[in-house]
Amino acid sequence: MFCALHPDELVRVEDVSRAYGISKAHLLKATRQLGQLGYLENLRGRAGGIRLAMAPSRIIIGEVVRHTEGNLELVECFNANTNTCPLIGVCKLSNLFRAALRAFLVELDKVTLEDIASDRRKLLSRLGNLDARA
Repeated sequence: MFCALHPDELVRVEDVSRAYGISKAHLLKATRQLGQLGYLENLRGRAGGIRLAMAPSRIIIGEVVRHTEGNLELVECFNANTNTCPLIGVCKLSNLFRAALRAFLVELDKVTLEDIASDRRKLLSRLGNLDARA
């Protein structure tokens, strides 16, 4: 989202870390993964940084979540290999969790990065980063 708010700029991971109060080490891992997935362009070195590798309108939030969050096993019984729950197959709660997860992803699939970054002025002001181009 930070990169979408700063189009055509090379963003420093330190700036993202400071703006959101997120660990720089965590962000470095995330940006590497997002780069490998083709969402970010990562430029190393002293003058390096990150920027979007595609238009925000092409980045579907549900796809990003699926690519970055793995198999989304909300509860133990979602994994047949590690499940130890004795209620497997008769538990209505696991079916409810599956339906909720599907609905969650359906909603995320309706939204692009462009959509969630569309109120640029308000978002930048909350991040303490309002500039003249907002």
